[in-house]
Amino acid sequence: MIIVTGATGQLGRGVVESLLGRVPAEQIGVSVRVPEKATDLAERGVRVRRGDFTDPASLAHAFEGASTVLVVSSDSSGESAVDQHRAAIEAAVTAGAGRVVYTSHMGSHPSSPFPPMPDHAATEELLRESGVGFTVLRNGFYAATAVMLLGDAVETGELALPEDGPVAWTAHSDLAEAAALALRTDDLVGVTPALTAPEAIDMAGVADIAAELTGRPIRRIVVSDAEHRSALLARGLPEPAADMLVCLFAASRDGDFAPADPALAHLLGRPPVSVRDVLRTSLAPATMTG
Repeated sequence: MIIVTGATGQLGRGVVESLLGRVPAEQIGVSVRVPEKATDLAERGVRVRRGDFTDPASLAHAFEGASTVLVVSSDSSGESAVDQHRAAIEAAVTAGAGRVVYTSHMGSHPSSPFPPMPDHAATEELLRESGVGFTVLRNGFYAATAVMLLGDAVETGELALPEDGPVAWTAHSDLAEAAALALRTDDLVGVTPALTAPEAIDMAGVADIAAELTGRPIRRIVVSDAEHRSALLARGLPEPAADMLVCLFAASRDGDFAPADPALAHLLGRPPVSVRDVLRTSLAPATMTG
């Protein structure tokens, strides 16, 4: 049985939907913190069990009978995230799974200034030491983040952010399909190349695309990291979240998210969704010029 964790989140849910088009529902199990949020999957024949990375006993039940487990990375960071990933990997090994597939990141590196990246690097090391077969999916940076960073720039005409670097913005849907394919094949072994959209674009480029799509000019303004942090705090963002966003720009300036790789296109057998397509879908229809 294929077990998918985090199946009520955007990525995990997409993986399950993709799997349902490829394997019988009874061969799929999901491990979710709140089973009530996955009742529709249960109605479609998917095995739904409570599983929480912070509760190893729940994982033993959720992973029962697993042949392959997809560990979708935790939404926490630091030692807590690594501990949660360790619990999931150990539970998969105990359940007898022959392979663990983990959603890592193209920027995974122990010295990255962006906090989730050292967590991914540490988890990849746990997998190497686990004794179980594994696949590390080096996912591109979610294109949804570019939309979030764009914020209300279409309305205000200004995009004030710290200096950044090109990012290979990649759609959730493509990464979900890639994970489903990885769960169904033994061809992907160890650490994959970066799974990204075909081009890397900085936020000035994102603003240009949004302006072109909406017919509304957007001026890219570079502010200091400290100014941006203060602005985020003024909007009510908690300090840890503000610090993490500032560190995202530092990592992008270092080129951590820049290499665009053809591996995702080869895996999918088609061109990946572009950031332009994501923006076209995300921007309000009323602002579009056609």
